[in-house]
Amino acid sequence: MQQNEASDWADIMPRSGFVLYSNALWYWVKRLYQFPGADITARFARQLFSPFDSPRPEHPRAALLVDYILKESSATPFFLSFVNFSFWGEEIDVFGNLLAAFTGLADVEKSERIVEELLRLEANRPHPIRLVVNPIEKDHGLWRSYMERHQQNLPFQYHNGGIWPFVGCFWVILLAHHGLRDEARHELQRLADLNRGRNWEFNEWFHGKTGQPMGMAGQSWNVAMFLVAAAAPERDLPLW
Repeated sequence: MQQNEASDWADIMPRSGFVLYSNALWYWVKRLYQFPGADITARFARQLFSPFDSPRPEHPRAALLVDYILKESSATPFFLSFVNFSFWGEEIDVFGNLLAAFTGLADVEKSERIVEELLRLEANRPHPIRLVVNPIEKDHGLWRSYMERHQQNLPFQYHNGGIWPFVGCFWVILLAHHGLRDEARHELQRLADLNRGRNWEFNEWFHGKTGQPMGMAGQSWNVAMFLVAAAAPERDLPLW
C-alpha cells in the first residue's frame, strides 16, 4: 500500500511511498477478516521496513529500494517509518512500531527488541509516550514548510515528537503483554497523572520535552483507551 505525504493519521508528517503505519494496519485488516495475501503483505513489509534483519526482496523494485537503505543506513532494531525511492524515515515512528508489534507484523523477538530499545532511549520520558524518538528538525532533508503551519508540528510537538496519551496506552498494553507488568503498572500511573491535569481534561497531546498540555481537551479516545490499558497489567489482553 502506497500513499502521498501527510495523508494518514500523522497528517503533517512527510512520510510517503510505503508507510509503516498504513501497512501495519492493512496487514491487520487482512488478518482480522481473513483476506487473501496477508502473508505476502507481511513479507514485503518486513523486507522494506526492516531490511537489516530480513532477506533481500526478490522483487526487482523492492530490492532497489532496499539496496539504497543498506548502503547508506546503519542497522536498527526498529522498523523504518516509511520507504520511498532513495529516501526513507529514520526518525523512529513509535506508534508505527507499536502497531507492528500489536498486529504480529513484528515477530515476538523483534517486538521485544522494540520495547527494550524504546526503554533504553527513554521515549517514555517525560511521559508515555513520545510519537517520534528523533524529531525532524528544520535543517533536516525531510523537513517541509507545511510542518510549521500554525507552529504546530515543530520538533517535540504534535506528530513530530509530541506525547500522545492515546498511544501511551498501547505502550502499557505491550509492556504487559511481554510480561513487564510492574513496568506497565508504573507507566499506567504516569498516564493517569498526565490525564489528571486540569481536572481530568484528557488533552489530545503534550509537549515532548516540557509535558505542557497541547491540542484539544476532552478527547474521548484518550479516555476509552485508558480504560482498556487499565486492565492490561492484571490480565492478558490479546494482541493479534
